[in-house]
Amino acid sequence: MRSVYHGFRALVAMVAMLSTAAVAAAQSSALPHLETIDHFVDEVTNTYKLDIRDTMAVLDFVFGSLPERVKVYPTENYFYFRFIHNGLQYVGNFRLDVLDRDEGKIQFANYAELPPWKPEGIGIEQYVVLDASHGVQVERIDGLVYRVTYKGKSVVFELNDLSRVRPPASALGPDDKFLGPVFDESAIRFFLIFNTKLKIFHFVLDETINVHDEFFNLQGTDRILIGKRTGFAFYRDHKLDRKILIGAYAPNSALNNYYDGPFDQLPDNFMEGEVLREAIIAVEPRAKGKIGRLGHYSDQESRFGVHPYMLYKETRELLRVDRCAKGQLKSPTYHRCFVAPERLTHTEN
Repeated sequence: MRSVYHGFRALVAMVAMLSTAAVAAAQSSALPHLETIDHFVDEVTNTYKLDIRDTMAVLDFVFGSLPERVKVYPTENYFYFRFIHNGLQYVGNFRLDVLDRDEGKIQFANYAELPPWKPEGIGIEQYVVLDASHGVQVERIDGLVYRVTYKGKSVVFELNDLSRVRPPASALGPDDKFLGPVFDESAIRFFLIFNTKLKIFHFVLDETINVHDEFFNLQGTDRILIGKRTGFAFYRDHKLDRKILIGAYAPNSALNNYYDGPFDQLPDNFMEGEVLREAIIAVEPRAKGKIGRLGHYSDQESRFGVHPYMLYKETRELLRVDRCAKGQLKSPTYHRCFVAPERLTHTEN
């Protein structure tokens, strides 16, 4: 498994805590869901009797609040949630990790939201791997579909099946190997690609579907596009028909929210054989014999970090990528321009 902190990566649920009826109504009317200040104030000022320090009591509340079927969109198989309890916001997730879900296990995490201005150690952090010893049954019922049963209630978790997703040929160079599709918690899809010659990773924007963001050109270049919603920065490759992720907004990373980029949503369900381990060892030979098939270290608490993009504080920092690319157009190392210099060395997450 990842570290407990990784288990808390995204702060806002992909599926908000709306009733099934409200979701259906929003979909049928084709209008946005309206949130109002009175609902927020009511939630923050209300007093609840839930024993927030009792992990199993929190599990009872969260699991009991789920509908009979949920869709798990992110490709590292996290189902995120959040709620307000006595004025504080709590966030967490269920995770059907590829490493242990078929052993009848599901991970559960919950903690008080801790923005950077709060010191560590002052909030509640809860993490448990649930299995039959906790009265939890996890059954695989079809492909990437699992049924989880607890205290007489069953919830079907449908994992995101992207097994047929492939990048167009125009997005791959002769030295590129496609490792798998990524669905980020930001609701943006990527292709994870490894350049076998330069030994670098790229996250390439998946434009085979509608991209749920709007983009503007960074002043000073027509090559860099930045998402108005996500803050993701992409570079329009001079040589191939693709947009490479080159940056995520640094404060989003500090907040551990779902706009910190796709490094924490690798295509675990779709990477075949040893392709990821082989790529990692090519980048970092010292990892040989120390990591598993998906890049986890033997303690299962850390994982090799596939994080080629920079974390920028000001958009003008991204211009160095454009300068590099234009200056290296005829160089065989041109595509190294799209990996942040600080990311060219080994990292863990």
